[in-house]
Amino acid sequence: MYKYETHCHTAPVSACARATVEETVRFYKAFGYDGIFLTNHFLDGNICHAVRQQPYDEQLDFYFSAVEEAEACGKKIGLKVFPGVELSYGGTDFLIYGLDKAWYHAHPEIMQMGKRQELEMMMAEGALVSHAHPYREDSYIDHIRLYPRSVEAVEIVNSCQPPLVNEMGAHYAEKYGLLVTAGSDNHRAEKIFDQLTEKGLEPEIAGMCAERPVDSVEDFVRMVRSKELKPFIQKISGEWRLL
Repeated sequence: MYKYETHCHTAPVSACARATVEETVRFYKAFGYDGIFLTNHFLDGNICHAVRQQPYDEQLDFYFSAVEEAEACGKKIGLKVFPGVELSYGGTDFLIYGLDKAWYHAHPEIMQMGKRQELEMMMAEGALVSHAHPYREDSYIDHIRLYPRSVEAVEIVNSCQPPLVNEMGAHYAEKYGLLVTAGSDNHRAEKIFDQLTEKGLEPEIAGMCAERPVDSVEDFVRMVRSKELKPFIQKISGEWRLL
């Protein structure tokens, strides 16, 4: 089986990340993954504080520099790297797959849109939109928001969240007939296992897998839509299982 991380962050683009691009790429290679989607926090979220006042195009170039660095590192060690984006709205997050750097440069108007309008525009442009950890709770999250008519998928496994969050995400996806994704939400590379243990969670990472490789972002989107890609969990020991 070919395994892919669909949700991870790197420093310095994501202000909350603690692992570099190279540390993250090498971690997933060591754990037997075949590729990763780098989904740093976008310009509307917890992006590096130092660039927040720069013009839109300069912020974008900085944002995608992490993907370009990861792609170069991945080529050296044999790990595929694909671009993704995590949009944010008051603690409600969405993973976007299928739109490239040129698309974002061509659409600065997204920064002025309401989230529902923005998500629906992206889907109309062919993007796969997955609602990340929809039932996550935290001190800075005022309330849980659901967008069942403005997303195509739900992240039903996020290894940084407690079981209830994932169970409710799976319930949400099932009842609304939405597609599913799974990922680790990794901000710390190999130190994610220490983080999870400290939080009282199983030291596991997650992702999507299939019997054939993913060759491109477009291929990934097609394979999620056809349900060819399946969620999986992998333990610190390397043992993994389909869900």
